[in-house]
Amino acid sequence: MKAIRRFTVRTVLPEPLRPLGELAQNLRWSWHPETRELLQSVDPGGWRAAGGDPVRLLGAVPADRLAALARDRRFLRRLTAAAEDLTDYLTGPRWYQGADRELPRAIAYFSPEFGITAALPQYSGGLGILAGDHLKAASDLGLPLIGVGLLYRHGYFRQSLSREGWQQEHYPVLDPNELPLTLLREPGGDPARVTLALPGGRTLHAQVWQAKVGRVPLLLLDSDVEDNGPGEREVTDRLYGGGSEHRLLQEMLLGIGGVRAVRAYCRVTGHPAPEVFHTNEGHAGLLGLERINELAPELDFDAALEAVRAGTVFTTHTPVPAGIDRFDRGLIGRHFGPGGELPDVDVDRVLALGAESYPGGDPAVFNMAVMGLRLAQRANGVSTLHGAVSRAMFAGLWPGFDPEEVPIRSITNGVHAPTWIAPEVLRLAARQVGGQRTEDALTVGGAERWEAVESIPDAAIWELRRTLREQLVEEVRGRLRASWRQRGAADLELGWCDQVLDPSVLTIGFARRVPSYKRLTLMLRDPERLAGLLLHPERPIQIVVAGKAHPADDGGKRLVQELVRFADEHRVRHRIVFLPDYDMAMSQAMLPGCDVWLNNPLRPLEACGTSGMKAALNGGLNLSVLDGWWDEWFDGDNGWSIPTADEGAGAGAQGDADRRDDIEAAALYQLIESRVAPCFYDTDRGGLPRRWIEMVRHTLVTLGPKVLASRMVREYVDELYAPAARAHRALTPRAARELSAWKARVREQWPQVAVDHVEAQPAGGTPELGSSLTLRVKVALGDLEPGEVDVQAVSGRVDESDRITDPVVVSLKPAGGRPDLDGRRLYEGPLTLDRSGPFGYTVRVLPAHPLLASSAEPGLIAVPPETTGMTAGVLR
Repeated sequence: MKAIRRFTVRTVLPEPLRPLGELAQNLRWSWHPETRELLQSVDPGGWRAAGGDPVRLLGAVPADRLAALARDRRFLRRLTAAAEDLTDYLTGPRWYQGADRELPRAIAYFSPEFGITAALPQYSGGLGILAGDHLKAASDLGLPLIGVGLLYRHGYFRQSLSREGWQQEHYPVLDPNELPLTLLREPGGDPARVTLALPGGRTLHAQVWQAKVGRVPLLLLDSDVEDNGPGEREVTDRLYGGGSEHRLLQEMLLGIGGVRAVRAYCRVTGHPAPEVFHTNEGHAGLLGLERINELAPELDFDAALEAVRAGTVFTTHTPVPAGIDRFDRGLIGRHFGPGGELPDVDVDRVLALGAESYPGGDPAVFNMAVMGLRLAQRANGVSTLHGAVSRAMFAGLWPGFDPEEVPIRSITNGVHAPTWIAPEVLRLAARQVGGQRTEDALTVGGAERWEAVESIPDAAIWELRRTLREQLVEEVRGRLRASWRQRGAADLELGWCDQVLDPSVLTIGFARRVPSYKRLTLMLRDPERLAGLLLHPERPIQIVVAGKAHPADDGGKRLVQELVRFADEHRVRHRIVFLPDYDMAMSQAMLPGCDVWLNNPLRPLEACGTSGMKAALNGGLNLSVLDGWWDEWFDGDNGWSIPTADEGAGAGAQGDADRRDDIEAAALYQLIESRVAPCFYDTDRGGLPRRWIEMVRHTLVTLGPKVLASRMVREYVDELYAPAARAHRALTPRAARELSAWKARVREQWPQVAVDHVEAQPAGGTPELGSSLTLRVKVALGDLEPGEVDVQAVSGRVDESDRITDPVVVSLKPAGGRPDLDGRRLYEGPLTLDRSGPFGYTVRVLPAHPLLASSAEPGLIAVPPETTGMTAGVLR
């Protein structure tokens, strides 16, 4: 018989063991080995059965085992030490508290998914893992950050394979009471609720669950409450599931409901109210509308928009327009304004924020990333290359500006080292350089702390790598056997699984989501050549592959099936395996044991790609296309770069997908055959591959401090959070009104702004390197004052089309106090000729105001007309 209701009965711990509950509820155990080992020792067999989840473990420990532990003095001493260590971690000052400048009192960080631990499966891939690492690093550094997301009752999905190798999805129900979560409650004990108004008089209710991520609270909104109708209860059913309206409701709950949840949390707990709101990708962008709505009684829409923008940070993660959520404008119109949510906000103003009002845009859609950029004064991409791609992709929002000047900066992603470094690596580092120095290197960073790796002996590094490879082999064999059982095989058929992989063979890993641009099957372009590499008599390789295709992506599923069918072939199945159900737990087991981490996306479609960073922290070498983070940090000695078809392979190769894949697959085979495998197997008399070990050591010393999430979060604090907090404080209601009025006046007057005359006089006759020109520029400003604009000279080398490259920008000074008879004002300044060869310059006029984050922010620019009477131009 099936139960009509399901609930969890929690274990009551004996008084001496009460601290176990706090240790299990705080997710710091997921990156703190000592705490995790203590929890595991409660019941090692139960720990495995619970999948490494201490909350589930404590709910299943027999009473007699708990009673025995309550009398075990050695265990109680370890428990007391762990509890005191957690208290010190939660309350002691950290990096943020020691900063010698004024920083935000609090930051709210919104993301549609969070990958904290496999025990809290609320993530699908890199975006969620990055968000989880951001929270953990923020905790380690002491940031007063609040995470905000949704609680998906089915998570993403669990993956298995059919006998034919086709991906199958399963959606187990998650009971929040069995997860490391607690309900946010009002002072009287009732669950805190947020509500959203829906069309047709309906209401969406949500309760708020809390997860403790070290010092950082993570608020997860849950619509599965009895007050909701069936449709509303399912809003938070699955991550990235459902149709367009379902996704919109999720994003309304995340953004609008999330702000309301933050307000409730701060009211209930006394946490400082956030001064900065960080939107991790466009899914949560609607939070800006709720904050505008909060200011509506005091400020009109335009002034409220300025106040909200000042304290908002937007991070874009997608390098392609197809990766952005876009909704039908009619759908947005039905859900906002009268009869929907935010009825006091003009729906036309809402629609304008997401309008693709630029050449090539679709007037029928509402673009969440465009709205995110318009609602945030500061924005960034997640690697140097991705920042450049993003500036080009969104350049239409700043017409007249070169893509290089679009105000989207770059902060390259990082990974949370304590989460992703294998315990064996930590133990070796602690033995060789000291426990405290190792902890500081991982949580704070700094190149000087990582230089200690230079002193670790070659033999110790190679023995570590072999140990990690052996552990991976055992893990793979167990997972492969379990997968084949799910595919219908009997145990008697699976004896071969015990011979899969070899701990002495060069091991390559490839694991990630399976959209087409990541090219899971590039390695299969020439199956016979791949088989030759796998079965090489002297220098064989072995490959471990994992990955999930989106449930609606049949193309991705076909790629998985193609890979699985090749790996099933009798001749190679001991050298290449596909492991289903890739998640954090598998990643933590798989990454350390791989000698080489493979990444072969279509460049430049990998925004960052942090899995290779995790491999590097464990002494793995990267073999990757120059995309994402690898494009900026590959140095020739920390791995290998896979040549791409746009690097001189002939015209048209980049546009022909099949030819491009053939070229790049051939380059991959050649690299492995001629450079990677020979380096691994080239050993001295003692059996040590000295060059390989040298590359491993170099990787740890040079990449270690760069790939840390702590480095990333510190950059967010310095470059985005602190400036946003200062701007937020400066935008008082009065300042917000004045700024919005100024922008309105500037937009009204801008058609009258013009560069009317430019002349340049060489200071000494013929222009020579090191000499200078005197620029005299006459501009019309309409009714604007000189202090409201910035007249700039832009100069530098020019290309064949006279486009200025690598420009230098200098502001010119007003000359003379009054305009001439034609109303024009004179600006002057020197222009230094600091580069030889073809040299060019131009002038331009931009709005200027002390509260702008950049001169490009208003999207207004005036440049000289294309007339022959001006002397601005090119000097050769």
